[in-house]
Amino acid sequence: MDFDAVVVAGGGSTRLGGVDKALVVLDGVTFLDRVLRAVHDAVSTVVVGPVRTTYREVEWTQEDPPGSGPVAGLAAGLQTGSAPVVVVLSCDLPWVTAADVTQLVDTLGSHDGSGLRDSDGRDQWLAAAYRRSSLDQALERLGDPRDKSVRRLMAELDLVWSEPTRSGDDVDTWADLDG
Repeated sequence: MDFDAVVVAGGGSTRLGGVDKALVVLDGVTFLDRVLRAVHDAVSTVVVGPVRTTYREVEWTQEDPPGSGPVAGLAAGLQTGSAPVVVVLSCDLPWVTAADVTQLVDTLGSHDGSGLRDSDGRDQWLAAAYRRSSLDQALERLGDPRDKSVRRLMAELDLVWSEPTRSGDDVDTWADLDG
């Protein structure tokens, strides 16, 4: 099934001391490039955040105003592409793979979305495949996306989740890399 990819990469990385998470290197590859490799089969890929050097060409956009949160970033990213399925990943998922993305798209079925759970069993809304129409409707219900929580955006969606997996682990602190 065709899908577009939206990579959310505009956060301030405050828990990493202000270091740009997208550019943190693990095993010689930046977090952002690792995520971009996972969505290499996307029809279109847009990164929401400041333009950075990446291993492949992607489209870039920014939430308005910059720094207004991941829901605003997602709304900006959805302006790119037209595939009926959108894979949404945050840039701080260094263990996500193309196989994980394929599994998310394949298990979508009749649900609004299919997401990864992290190794602790937490739902990762920014590690999921969604029906574009479901996201558009959720954003319309929410109204102004600035500084809104992703949990609130997704509250009414019918979502299915993976078993806990390292692929769903995000990196918010340096200690998360040791996990």
